[in-house]
Amino acid sequence: MNCVPCEGDGDEACANCGKLGSVAVKLKNCTACRLVKYCSVDCQRAHRKKHKGACKRRAAELKDEQLYSQGHERPEGDFCPICTLPIPLPMQDHSVLMTCCMKRICKGCYLAAQNRGMRDCAFCRTPPSDNDAAKLAMVQARVSKKNPEGINFLGEQYFHGGLGLQKDMRMAVELWTEAAELGSIQALCNLGIAYHHGEGVQQDTVKGVEFFERAAMQGHAQSRHNLANWEVQKGNNDRAVRHLLISAKMGDDNSVDNIKRAFEAGFATKDQYAKALKGYQDAVEEMKSHDRDEAKAFMDYRK
Repeated sequence: MNCVPCEGDGDEACANCGKLGSVAVKLKNCTACRLVKYCSVDCQRAHRKKHKGACKRRAAELKDEQLYSQGHERPEGDFCPICTLPIPLPMQDHSVLMTCCMKRICKGCYLAAQNRGMRDCAFCRTPPSDNDAAKLAMVQARVSKKNPEGINFLGEQYFHGGLGLQKDMRMAVELWTEAAELGSIQALCNLGIAYHHGEGVQQDTVKGVEFFERAAMQGHAQSRHNLANWEVQKGNNDRAVRHLLISAKMGDDNSVDNIKRAFEAGFATKDQYAKALKGYQDAVEEMKSHDRDEAKAFMDYRK
């Protein structure tokens, strides 16, 4: 193809040769930046050197738009399937993961069921298991059915050496990879942590951040907070505050504390701190219930 480079002729012209789009000439956007169009792969290649700088800048802008505009709502798995309220963060402190069905039951609903004499799973009515071997069998049953949360949970047991399993970091990463491919958001966060610290895999902080970003854009508060920490390490305090504003409004108390520190250090504005605090308080109110208050009082009494 003998295209003569030019500046193009508007949005509907090839950025390299200027050929106008028509029924016969189909123009295609640059998939990275979507700023320009080309009539052929040859024209795209010929124009690459001239376009590279603007393309990279716009691609980064588009990525940021997606990163900061998505994931403001917590995912379905963060809600108790009994009372349907979001579970307070961190969820492991305020819920019980049922190995029979891989559902997280908030401690309010769990204790309420216990008080009514219900010893079976409050969600699926499976009788409870009383030893690690029985619990592991339940988990493996979920894994065999390709349940993403079951696979993620099994990975966590290999990572920590739980349920009688020997610690195996590599196996944990393999299971988390499979779980992430099947849709587990928590597995994405676990992979981010593994790659960030080089646990079970060769350390790759860039890849770790990519996993955190994928999880954050699906509403994972911990991953969003981890991204804020990463930006602080790089000296990008403004970007960190943007992440913290999102996770604080999800009810993450660590994010509120960090925005307060950022405000005191001059990296966050008074308005940003006020918005974070208001968003956090609204999230906390949304997570309250009578049963949860009773469960908290019961746990405090036992201490």
